[in-house]
Amino acid sequence: MEKINVGVIGLGHRGMGTLQNILCERQDINITYVCDEYPDRTEQGRATVEKKMGKSPAATTVWQEVVSSKDVDVIINTTAWEGHIPISVAAMELGKPVCMEAGGAYSLEDCFLLVDAYEKTGAHCMMAENCCYNRDELMVLNLVREGLLGKVVHCEGGYLHDLREEICFGEENRHYRLRNYRHRNTENYPTHELGPIAKIMNINRGNRLTYLVSMASGSWGLNEYAKQNDKVNPELKTFPFKQGDIVKTLIKCRGGETIAITLDTTLPRCYSRGLTVRGTKGLYFEDGNGVYLDGMCSEWGKDYYNNKNEFFEKYEHRLWKSDITKKITFGHGGMDWLVYEAFFEYVKKGGNPPIDTYDTATWMAITPLAATSIEKGSIPVEIPDFTKGKWQNRTDICTGYFSLDV
Repeated sequence: MEKINVGVIGLGHRGMGTLQNILCERQDINITYVCDEYPDRTEQGRATVEKKMGKSPAATTVWQEVVSSKDVDVIINTTAWEGHIPISVAAMELGKPVCMEAGGAYSLEDCFLLVDAYEKTGAHCMMAENCCYNRDELMVLNLVREGLLGKVVHCEGGYLHDLREEICFGEENRHYRLRNYRHRNTENYPTHELGPIAKIMNINRGNRLTYLVSMASGSWGLNEYAKQNDKVNPELKTFPFKQGDIVKTLIKCRGGETIAITLDTTLPRCYSRGLTVRGTKGLYFEDGNGVYLDGMCSEWGKDYYNNKNEFFEKYEHRLWKSDITKKITFGHGGMDWLVYEAFFEYVKKGGNPPIDTYDTATWMAITPLAATSIEKGSIPVEIPDFTKGKWQNRTDICTGYFSLDV
């Protein structure tokens, strides 16, 4: 089969890591174009591809040149959040599939633009929501589908990651989070852990998200961090950051289930995604590293803490038992590698990707909707049905090796 010609747009920390350690390791693609708004990053990307793949790609600081190039078949979009939807839509309108990094949208209208572009051209925008392919999350998906936890009633998760250094040194490192935390107050990174939860709850495939309520705390964490670090821009010691330190978003599903998503990135903490799945027969609890089944221990007991590994032998997901994991060289324990394997399988074989445009739009929409809820006193806000009713009886699901639906 002919190799796929790939254009990579966005070469910051995440983009360069993806380029160097995942894309340049693939034997089935040519990286024909690289792009970043900063010339030094563009040159670093070009030199990396030349060194690792033996051929220099075209390089530019103008993303439109990449999207429109006849030498590019698909786009890898690892830009700052602001570039996710405009670049993806432009590529899709030319019939070019897109794999786009995680993040929330800036408006509901942008989410509809994604869906419109797909429905006009058939080119999907697959979000590279790597957590959907993490070993633990896939094992939990198996637990649910095997019925071990019973009927799923409620799920929780979030992005629980101390990013104070990344944000406060955003000017020096040219990182987009600083400007977002200055001027926005919302659930800005919902797809950790909404992506895996959506698969557990069959969202857009027999179930859907109907409305949300979001609430944000005040903002103190970044100011305190700046006061205690002399190297941080002194302005940040008193800057009135708009982004709340903790954001809680509650979501109601059409089937009656509930979801709680947390953003927790500006206070001291250890990393977690806090995945919790509650069912009528048991629960999975990431922070306890365990699975609890009805009757497993006494009412006050915690014998199930740290027993997760006992369940891997029987409920390990097929992807993590397969030879494909031997290829993994990089990427958050392997989940980055797997999500790109899934994308390129879709590009080669057609059909639907495991995370399709309807999923991408639905998950990204949480960000502007949460902003509206917070701004208006935590009022309930309706979540649109981007599938226009198709969620009730989806037939166009992914059936490939990397499917999250079968």
